[in-house]
Amino acid sequence: MADARAAALRDLNDGELLERLAETKQELFNLRFQHVTGQLENHARLGQVKKDVARIMTELRAREIAAAEALARDEENA
Repeated sequence: MADARAAALRDLNDGELLERLAETKQELFNLRFQHVTGQLENHARLGQVKKDVARIMTELRAREIAAAEALARDEENA
């Protein structure tokens, strides 16, 4: 299941990933707020959303590293 979510994230472009990250962080904020006020019904959703945020951030970081490595290779070859 987690691999399918990560694979789906790899298919998105950077803009879509950043948009998804903002939406997921907003959802996490809302869930935390509901938790504090005692309105949260599904406590497991907190953990799921935290993991989704981590997956998105991991994919963004992997792309950042790949871009930096490609730039370094281009500079070496020039």
